[in-house]
Amino acid sequence: MTTPTAEKPMMILIAGPYRSGTDGDPQAMAANLASLESAAWPVFAAGHLPVIGEWIALPVLSSAGAGPTDPLADDVLYPTAHRLLARCDAVLRLPGDSAGADQDVALARRRGLPVFHDVAEIPRVAPQETA
Repeated sequence: MTTPTAEKPMMILIAGPYRSGTDGDPQAMAANLASLESAAWPVFAAGHLPVIGEWIALPVLSSAGAGPTDPLADDVLYPTAHRLLARCDAVLRLPGDSAGADQDVALARRRGLPVFHDVAEIPRVAPQETA
């Protein structure tokens, strides 16, 4: 089986559970974020730029004096991912129930962006010659 190649790096949103199924437990949310982040290196190693909405949304919430379980979170977490998707070239949807990740996938598909469900599906960037 030949690995597909891409001509240029893509910015790929990694989407999956963050708050889902945690009942607001900080340790469970941290574990979910670690799971999302575990996909960052394989995406980067394939020649792309991985991004996770929480990397942006959590500092925004913190600067507003709020956290991921505060009422303000819904007004920051989902919109951050949607704004980020306006700049992304693809989505990597990780397993697990997540209304937010499902919304990300639906929005990506409406915009005609590829949605991958496994890092192995992501085309590698062809090696570039350097001067």
